[in-house]
Amino acid sequence: MKVNIQFVNMQTSETMKSYTLAKLENLANKYNSIISANVFFKRENSLKKIGKICEMELSLAGPRIFASSNEKNFELAVKHTISDLDKQLKKRKGVLKPYL
Repeated sequence: MKVNIQFVNMQTSETMKSYTLAKLENLANKYNSIISANVFFKRENSLKKIGKICEMELSLAGPRIFASSNEKNFELAVKHTISDLDKQLKKRKGVLKPYL
């Protein structure tokens, strides 16, 4: 699986890269059909305590899957985004049936 991680208007973080790669590897081990992943980290200026945004787009056979979350820190945002992607992948796996 090819992974592209981008930090938009902020400094790169090696710890966030390694944390995100570990979570995506777990997802890729569960679902073999993932071709590539695009991950975007953004920071939103708001008066609320939340504002750390993680967006992920997975390329599969068929349409792409997208999930995003806005949390108080990036670790929670990654965790919730991966959870949303897992739900979508589980639903798609139930719809697609292998034909021999």
